[in-house]
Amino acid sequence: MSSPSTSAGVIPFKRIAVMGTGAVGGYFGGILARAGLGVTFIARPAVVETIERQGLFIDSVNFQESVHAAASSDPAAVRGADLVLFCVKTLDTASVAKGLAPHLATGSAVLSLQNGVENIETIRAASGIEALASVVFVAASMPEPGRIKHVGRGELLIGDAASTAQRQNDLERIVATFVPAGVPCRISPNIHADLWSKLVMNCAYNALSAIAQTNYGAVSHNPASREVVAETAREAIAVAGATGITGLPPDLLERCVKLGDTMPKAVSSTAQDVAHRKHTEIDALNGVIIRRGREFGIPTPVNDTLTAILKLIEEKF
Repeated sequence: MSSPSTSAGVIPFKRIAVMGTGAVGGYFGGILARAGLGVTFIARPAVVETIERQGLFIDSVNFQESVHAAASSDPAAVRGADLVLFCVKTLDTASVAKGLAPHLATGSAVLSLQNGVENIETIRAASGIEALASVVFVAASMPEPGRIKHVGRGELLIGDAASTAQRQNDLERIVATFVPAGVPCRISPNIHADLWSKLVMNCAYNALSAIAQTNYGAVSHNPASREVVAETAREAIAVAGATGITGLPPDLLERCVKLGDTMPKAVSSTAQDVAHRKHTEIDALNGVIIRRGREFGIPTPVNDTLTAILKLIEEKF
């Protein structure tokens, strides 16, 4: 589908702040900086120190390059940005949104590049910021501060439930910012369905790959774990339907099962968190399916089990 945002006269964003410079923020912010846009990374001190000293190194399937940009650990560094990429973990969404709000310039656009389906509401409730949503498709990690390892994909679907002229203009400007930089990006006509489709896949692979500390290919190629993927996805799809989500792809279950074949080297963010002994986003992924399943009387035993095992692992941290 071609996006209307490719029309002439759309002004791209020029000053971008990346709030949260992990794998996702580092990759997409790094691509924009590499294209010559004014990017400021807001990150942990170790990441900031590395970027200031030697740049952000992107080890991509397409290139290997150190990208130089401004970096800070102070949320006030978003001042002056006309686009903020909101890339923090879901556990930190509310607190970071509160800290961001006083420094956000009037008229700035905020784009959430996060897992899960509840971030926009959380950001709004915590700070009053009306963020735009995105679905992120990228296989990337940050094996050490200031180094991005990219092994596949790198696209964005963006959208918003509101249809105001201003927000449509912001979406079009975001596309006009990313596409010339080499990031496929288009406006979704049904962002809720796309967010839930991604959630189904996250639920099916993230916890399982984290528990086993393996990649998507290994999960998919093992007959027993492949069946767990399918059962987890079936539960999530049933909950999505009960929640009132329409427009899910009719072959979503098949796509989900085959994801490990198409992205065999991908390692989930949840697996990366466990490897670094960090608490995960499980409550924003499988946890959503469990909570909403209970609300609508839909059993979710596989999601329950995966979540319970992962939480036991987290107790060791």
